[in-house]
Amino acid sequence: MSQNQDSSVSHRSFAWRVFHFLGTMELAITLLITLAIASVIGTVLQQNQPYPDYLIKFGPYWFDVFEKLGLYDVYSAIWFLAILALLVISTSVCVFRHAPSMFKDMFNLRTNVQLKSLRSMHHRSEWGVPQLQAQTVESLQSTLSSNGYRTRITDKNGSILVSAMRGGMNRLGYILTHVAIIVICVGGLFDSNLPLKLAEWQGRIHVETRNLPLPQIPKESRLPVGPQAFRGSVSIPEGRAASVAYLAMRDGYLVQNLPFTIEVKEFRIEHYPTGQPKSFESDLVIHDPDLKKPLEATIAVNHPLIYKGYAIYQASFGDGGSELTLKAWPLFSEKGEPVSLQTKVFDTQQMLWGDKEMQLEITDFRPFNINPDPTEDNPQNVRNFGPSVGFKLRAPTGEALEYQNYMNPVERDGRYFYLSGVRSSPAEEFAYLYIPADDNDGLEGFYHFLKRLHDETVVKQAAEEMKQATLASLKTTDDDVLAQSLQKTLETLVEMFNRGGFGEVSDFIEKTLPESERDALAPAYLAMLREMLGRIYFSGLDLQQNETVNQSQILFLQDAIDAIGSLPRYGSPVFLQLTDYHQIQSTGLQIAHAPGKSIVYLGCAFLIAGVFLLFYLPQRRFWAWVTEKEGKSQIYLAGMTNRNPREFDSYFEDIKAKLQSESRNSD
Repeated sequence: MSQNQDSSVSHRSFAWRVFHFLGTMELAITLLITLAIASVIGTVLQQNQPYPDYLIKFGPYWFDVFEKLGLYDVYSAIWFLAILALLVISTSVCVFRHAPSMFKDMFNLRTNVQLKSLRSMHHRSEWGVPQLQAQTVESLQSTLSSNGYRTRITDKNGSILVSAMRGGMNRLGYILTHVAIIVICVGGLFDSNLPLKLAEWQGRIHVETRNLPLPQIPKESRLPVGPQAFRGSVSIPEGRAASVAYLAMRDGYLVQNLPFTIEVKEFRIEHYPTGQPKSFESDLVIHDPDLKKPLEATIAVNHPLIYKGYAIYQASFGDGGSELTLKAWPLFSEKGEPVSLQTKVFDTQQMLWGDKEMQLEITDFRPFNINPDPTEDNPQNVRNFGPSVGFKLRAPTGEALEYQNYMNPVERDGRYFYLSGVRSSPAEEFAYLYIPADDNDGLEGFYHFLKRLHDETVVKQAAEEMKQATLASLKTTDDDVLAQSLQKTLETLVEMFNRGGFGEVSDFIEKTLPESERDALAPAYLAMLREMLGRIYFSGLDLQQNETVNQSQILFLQDAIDAIGSLPRYGSPVFLQLTDYHQIQSTGLQIAHAPGKSIVYLGCAFLIAGVFLLFYLPQRRFWAWVTEKEGKSQIYLAGMTNRNPREFDSYFEDIKAKLQSESRNSD
């Protein structure tokens, strides 16, 4: 029996220690600091971005570390919600423990003090007045009451104690600030996605990672309309509507159904001269069965539409599926002809160019491109390079190259070029192919030269003419072996150039020529190649007999040779030229539903009121001990405050002076 009692006492003692620990200031401060650090991380590290973006930014190792710590969605991480819940418990225990005593202290005038205690206080004074005790007490009580103090008179065995207090509601400030923390944290928990995580753990919902059209998204990845909190986004092209929002979840997404439909009538955007967006706004129409007629509203950045507790923000903008006309110019065949393609941004189609099967993915369209174009007079100069189309060419193996092709030729060193940027990863900068424009600002001149380079008959004829000219200059026209060798070499050089540019020709020279002869013969081989390229180009110009080559034709040939020499690294069997477009813009909306917002606002109101009471309503107390001897009264005055003791020094002197004046004038 005795052992069971000892065990019960020990158990209660441990529970009591835990209870008191939960209500300690040390624990609350530790939790608040931890939440502050987590909030800093959530502010510095952009939240809820696509996982590939984080992987590119941090690398595989740190990506896994940060992912396991939940840093990509800090405010919904289990550890963050656990700290928030523990702070609610800790603050609740603190309020439970201290609120009764604080409420009592709000109205307690502390009438049980003794004269010895009053004489030991820092703020004290005493004086005598020639009047009876009852008159003195009445005068003191009246003066204190007129200064806003609640008073009480207590008999102390012949002496009279006048207790006074002002600012008792200061204690309510402590209670309100602690209750505010509880209410704000509860509102935060209410707006967290903890119910979503529980549903995911239970297998009731499944995060979709595939890029599927909306009708094909399974119901396990759809969330019904309800009171749950969420923050999602949706991109809606002009003239179209949507009744869902997409919630980013780790490496996938969920679809949140809305109780209404959002239609975008028009999207408008203004730009600075540098090309940066200046302002953008959307004209929306809300269709809801609960409305007698559709609700029309215009939203802009920092000016959302609030409807049924749903906040609709203007967040971004993009392409909404612009209609494009492309012209595909074959780059490695003399038989193919350029063909036109009708496509749209975000469209995907399988293409067969020669023997290469590739998937064309149109990713972006820009009506203008403001890019740096420094000059000697103005290093900060910028220029509009015109419309451009972005796309990817994906091989059957899944590898893809990303391209950005400009619609109009761009001036460079007084000459005009069609630009095409290419890169293998978003982390890389674009490397540009410069294709020279002909006299008509088109690609026909370049393409004509390129076709002739791939035409075996043209190449053979040029090699024959060059061979004859070379043998004639050497006066060895009867050397058949040398003639055949020279003919074969010239054709091979053009063939290698078509296949691998100057790089393959250089490799051929490195591998076939003896090292002792390489320095002498390598320039000769390159000179023969350049002469062959020139013969092929000029023979296709149909020059008249007395017509001479002009400087612009020579520059065009040099630029064309440089461009063709870069084609093996270009990675595409065709050059896609943007020839026409019909732009369709899309507005990016962010939709937030936060039912706990009202709770948080209530907590903020409590916090403001509590802080005001704590800092601007100090609690001040006075005690006046009055004794009577031989028809005279002796007054012992003491006072104290819980805030600003230095300010109370002068205040105590003012109150003392009023009490002395009133008590002496009461005769």
